[in-house]
Amino acid sequence: MTQSIAQTQPDSADSTEDPFLWLEDRNSKQSLDWVHRQNALTVAELQGDPSYQAAFETALDLMTAEDNMPVGAALAGYVYNFWQDKTNALGLWRRTTVASYKTDRPDWETIIDFDQLSAKEGVKWVFGGASRLYPDFDRCLLSMSPDGGDASEMREFDIAAKSFVEDGFRAPASKSGFSWLDRDTVLVSAAFAEEDKTQSGYPRVIKLWRRGTKLEDATPIFEGEKHQLAVGGGVEYDGDKRHVLLGKTIDFFTSHSFLRLDSGENRRIPLPDDATDTAIFKGQLVFGVRSPWTAPDGTQCLPDGLYSVDFDRWIESGTFGPFQTVLEPARRVSIAGLARTQDRLFINLMDNVRGKVVACDRTADGWSLERIALPDNGNVGVSHVEHFGSSVSFSFTDFLTPSSIIWSDDDGETLKTVKSQPARFDASPYVSEQFEARSKDGTMIPYFVVRRRDQKGPVPALLYSYGGFEVPLLPGYAGIRGKLWLDRGNAYVQANIRGGGEFGPAWHQAALKGKRQNAFDDFAAVAEDVVKRGITTAAQLGIQGGSNGGLLIGVSLTQRPELFGAVIIDVPLLDMLRYTELPPGASWIAEYGDPSKPEEAAWLGAYSPYQHVAANIAYPPVLLMTSTADDRVHPGHARKMAARLQEAGHGRTMFFEETEGGHGGRGDRRPQAAQTAMRYMFLQRVLGGIA
Repeated sequence: MTQSIAQTQPDSADSTEDPFLWLEDRNSKQSLDWVHRQNALTVAELQGDPSYQAAFETALDLMTAEDNMPVGAALAGYVYNFWQDKTNALGLWRRTTVASYKTDRPDWETIIDFDQLSAKEGVKWVFGGASRLYPDFDRCLLSMSPDGGDASEMREFDIAAKSFVEDGFRAPASKSGFSWLDRDTVLVSAAFAEEDKTQSGYPRVIKLWRRGTKLEDATPIFEGEKHQLAVGGGVEYDGDKRHVLLGKTIDFFTSHSFLRLDSGENRRIPLPDDATDTAIFKGQLVFGVRSPWTAPDGTQCLPDGLYSVDFDRWIESGTFGPFQTVLEPARRVSIAGLARTQDRLFINLMDNVRGKVVACDRTADGWSLERIALPDNGNVGVSHVEHFGSSVSFSFTDFLTPSSIIWSDDDGETLKTVKSQPARFDASPYVSEQFEARSKDGTMIPYFVVRRRDQKGPVPALLYSYGGFEVPLLPGYAGIRGKLWLDRGNAYVQANIRGGGEFGPAWHQAALKGKRQNAFDDFAAVAEDVVKRGITTAAQLGIQGGSNGGLLIGVSLTQRPELFGAVIIDVPLLDMLRYTELPPGASWIAEYGDPSKPEEAAWLGAYSPYQHVAANIAYPPVLLMTSTADDRVHPGHARKMAARLQEAGHGRTMFFEETEGGHGGRGDRRPQAAQTAMRYMFLQRVLGGIA
């Protein structure tokens, strides 16, 4: 497999240090001409493979199957769901009654047909969610992206009438946020004009926008600093009490929260800057912390624990009363999130990368905990909670078990499985195992392997990981992976490296900023361990990651190329000395560090993949994939890396850039299926051994 394109550079580019800086211009003719030439070669090779069409059709069939499980959330007697299939490529936003949802054939009522809307308006609208108006929930602020990116247009929509509200609230596409204050007032977290944006491009100012007035005349009520990440606001209901909450996100892991009083004062809630997992429940403010904190009454609050304080008392007096412990920390148990119905608080936990859910009740005597009777040894989570009611649903899956929805109408007391995803491959020949690898500093790194029970010797394997932003990587069923990878005799490996959130804040902080190399060492240790166990060989081991995981894979390529046989890098960060110059890169300084500071540029430069491409190294074949419309991680990272690898003589570097879909590939399933099939074709052509 070979590929090369002569690299050309416009005279206007500054080539003193970076000869491919011009590829950062997202939509310039020169950049897009380069992209189209690259795409043509990659498509010809991968889509030209005789096996491609069958793989594409399999991926598309599974993504758009009519018997896919409809996941929904209940609100005021209805279950709402967003649905895509082959007929509805851009999707239907729809609803049915709770009783109907529980049947095998729910009677769905379409609220918006996005394919029809897009055909009418000439824009491929991608649904981004809806904020519904309390207490009748008959109106919503509808979010729609014109290209699948994060920037979205907002329009007021009448759910009962199934139409946009004439002369209703409407705002152009941006990264702004909108939530109802009341029927005639909207809280706008504004990111329209440059003065309203942070340096990361997110909202800096919160405004009150009253019906019948222009958006530009909305009244500012709260501001953050230009260098901070973002501001946001919304309304939280605790029973019949309404709290208007405003917040400044300083960076990804620290924030300041405020309560807006009836007087118009924004009063700071005196929690530590790194408070996490917060909820207001029955007059109590529940919270966790990322680092140890001594509360005003002397209570020691520790990471991976939960604590509470009387919020109503604080509103009245301005001082916090006694603190209580809701959940004690436990080894290798971390908090995945909180969710509440009207009368019960649910804690989603991870216990050694396996899920469980605990219900909390608040009485006059304090807190009581009860574990919800959900399946063990899998990925269990809260699928939805009805904030103003008593319905709650839970999801269960693992690598070999299709997802299911377990429903309760009484706060988790009685449970019934109401939906199950059909099996997409025969799981009986396979086994899912958990192992540990010893990293360079001695830390034991857990990882999962899914393979055939009767495996006799090394087989091609795909190793996937993420390792960043305190995000856990959990077991999950993937029918496409089963059909296009496992069913061909291959193995799948998923590594829980440091930087993620599998074991709480400490696991994340162990690979933060200048400690980032720990995550890369962890990944290499897992790669070596699967070879030592005879599961695969280095030549048969493919690796894949996206976004922050794309950075991980890029570093692994340049630091340890001998460990891998094939490399897939999706929507990545790769130039860590310029990442803050490509919005919204500055928002990630708390994770990676600031390249404008010499001491931090030193550790970033030590691993930044783009700067470490060398001509005299034997790299394995590489496939880089990105999106022109990605407004979260700039496509320039992947473009420049491909160009540099090719310039250095590594002709086995392939590049593909989708022109729509944003960072998460939202929108039409057909290009998503095509990219998925191309990845498996790449692995098949490089690693071989696939039946």
